Amino acid sequence: MNPKFRNLFIIGGTIALLGLIIQVTVTYPDIDAKNVLLNALPALFLYFLAYKTYHEHKDSELM
Repeated sequence: MNPKFRNLFIIGGTIALLGLIIQVTVTYPDIDAKNVLLNALPALFLYFLAYKTYHEHKDSELM
């Protein structure tokens, strides 16, 4: 993975996480666990991609 996209992945994951928080607060009494999970997956995936770009860059320096 290209480390140039790390900041983009972090920003995208944060926006997705903020969208999830807003959705939960707006629909507070009737929170659907399935919708929360489906909206959390993109944020988790983008944070995972940011993690992979960071560690792949560090591993290539050591070798």
